[in-house]
Amino acid sequence: MSLERIRRLISRFRGQITAYTSTTPAELPLDAGDARELMESMLLARHLDRAAHELRAAGDGHYTICSTGHEANAVLGRLTRPSDPAIVHYRSAALQLERARQVPGVDSVRDIALSLVASSEEPTSGGRHKVFGGRHLGMIPSTSTIASHLPRAVGLAFALERRPRLGLEPAAPKDAVALCSFGDASLNHSTAQGALNSAGWVVHQRLTLPLLFVCEDNGLGISVRSPRGWVEERLRALPHLDYFHAQGWDLGGSFRAAEAALDHCRRTRRPAVLHFECVRLLGHAGSDVDAVYRTPRELEEAESRDPVLRAAMQLIDAGLLDAAEVIALERKAADRVSAEAERARGSARLETRAQVELALAHPVDDGVQAEATRALGSLPSEALTLAQGLNSVLAEALDRYPEAIVFGEDVAKKGGVYGITKGLMSRAGPARVFNTLLDEQTILGLALGTATLGLLPIPEIQYLAYLHNAEDQLRGEAATMQFFSNGAYDNPMLLRIAGFAYQKGFGGHFHNDNSVAVLRDIPGIVIGVPARGDDAVELYRTGLALARHARRVVVMVEPIALYHSRDLHERGDQAWSAPAPAGAAAVGRARVYRESSRDLVIASYGNGVWMSLRAAARLEREHGIQARVLDLRWLAPLPVEDVLSHAEQTGRLLVVDECRQTGSVSEALAAALLDAGTPARFARVTSADCYIPLGEAANLVLVGEEDIIDGARDLVGRALR
Repeated sequence: MSLERIRRLISRFRGQITAYTSTTPAELPLDAGDARELMESMLLARHLDRAAHELRAAGDGHYTICSTGHEANAVLGRLTRPSDPAIVHYRSAALQLERARQVPGVDSVRDIALSLVASSEEPTSGGRHKVFGGRHLGMIPSTSTIASHLPRAVGLAFALERRPRLGLEPAAPKDAVALCSFGDASLNHSTAQGALNSAGWVVHQRLTLPLLFVCEDNGLGISVRSPRGWVEERLRALPHLDYFHAQGWDLGGSFRAAEAALDHCRRTRRPAVLHFECVRLLGHAGSDVDAVYRTPRELEEAESRDPVLRAAMQLIDAGLLDAAEVIALERKAADRVSAEAERARGSARLETRAQVELALAHPVDDGVQAEATRALGSLPSEALTLAQGLNSVLAEALDRYPEAIVFGEDVAKKGGVYGITKGLMSRAGPARVFNTLLDEQTILGLALGTATLGLLPIPEIQYLAYLHNAEDQLRGEAATMQFFSNGAYDNPMLLRIAGFAYQKGFGGHFHNDNSVAVLRDIPGIVIGVPARGDDAVELYRTGLALARHARRVVVMVEPIALYHSRDLHERGDQAWSAPAPAGAAAVGRARVYRESSRDLVIASYGNGVWMSLRAAARLEREHGIQARVLDLRWLAPLPVEDVLSHAEQTGRLLVVDECRQTGSVSEALAAALLDAGTPARFARVTSADCYIPLGEAANLVLVGEEDIIDGARDLVGRALR
């Protein structure tokens, strides 16, 4: 149905323009060259949509969320520059085609045609997804459909202004702005609201943020209508964001409004919103039959505002083109797109798993270890708690890396809820260590945008439970960036999360969350868990090197309950504090304690390491069982090789998992043991599949020292029977 509709739109265009005689002279803010090129880009976008439907009908195409009705966004491509970082809506073909004119040697018609068939020759994603953009265009690829790219856009604009303040080379000219477009239905998403709110919050503090939000409003979110007047009322109500308005079926008016909005952002360095009314002339996507929820009269009214037809008539009225020239442009666009679509049919595709995975993340090579140990500072010589180790290595990072920034809730003057960032602001200055508003989506979006423009963000999420409000910023944005840009873009960072349980009943679930499953299944990210002060120094040095050299997204989950612990077996023994080491941790390798023990190996992480070492001492003292303890350190990639080696040496493996029984590390290690055929007996002790209650009741659902002892005795006893 959509294929028939778009063919009818093209036929209607040809018939009406051929017969069109201007009777109303018009003035447009364009010259003949602007007019010709904008018209051509709009026509090419229309025919690319026609090709998308034809390719899909033939079984060669895969993506038909089209730009038809939104083609006037070509003016944004005309008025912005490749040095203006942009993340755009998925109906932005004309915008890309027009911006590409500024980059010699780029053929965006060919590139978009290749994307329609998921060709591996397509230069932006390499056939992994239909995305607009590419580094050559200054357009960051995005697959967002729910505004999840908006927090990153705030980070981009922030980085444009912050880099020069840090004494770093600017990422773009002084008047550069960030551009971000999205649909009217997405305006209602919490991610959009958070980003718009944070933009106003920044300006309210008299800081600069050169960012143009463009809401492309066609009145429909698939079949759900935006209430009449709602989008304008909502956008006008945003504090500190100036409102501009355009109707996409008025090319001249769209040009003027976009020009005014961009000029405002460039001059004032403040954010603005452009309410860009559009029409949807087809279904939402190829499988959507919009005649089910749109009346024939509504569809006729939409066609009467066809922006391509209206633009052609305006240009003829203004004397910039005549009807014959427009028809010639349209025929040329049709032929060019058809030729590229035919070429795309025969292009290469992704054929192996390795090809698909190639762009997932940069490899971890010897350069990571070299970076981790390069030009290290002089850390305190006394024994450090976990908190002190973290503070020391963060101070070292700020000294080593001038592009490093530390931010989150309470991290500045207060030094964080647990004092981890104490003194860092006075050491590095408020431009590098600063507080954010209380919104995890914004914190992560700020990290994404600043990382994309070359900073090294070290954001903090105050508690693991709070990550779940914003985890799509990791899953759908951070981790996918290299994948959907074929490695051309990345957003390296080191995210700190205070997490896990055992805070002696304090805070209940929201301060004692023990779920890492949501992190472990995200492709490409690295997850570390430092258990004590020397671990913190080693893991953070490596984590920062992974971000800086291997361009990875690194997440460190810090056991809150161990932050200030010094003792292990008895009060005053100081066995859980240690001086800062000279080196760094190897990626995906475990740390072994009590290596000479031969009866079994206990593998754990975080609080489990502390409990397992206590349990191992009691097992030997009270039961004559010798247990070595393996600190996994890394939850992704898991140190499977080390675990299997020690399991084979002792013949028994007990995994102590402080997280839930379902979706936990212990499941992964059990599978690894089975896959490898390692001749060792296996058992695990875990916390319950339950939220953590307040007070002493927390101990009823968390794995404890006695559980470890019972599990070890049972495992050894089974082996002896």
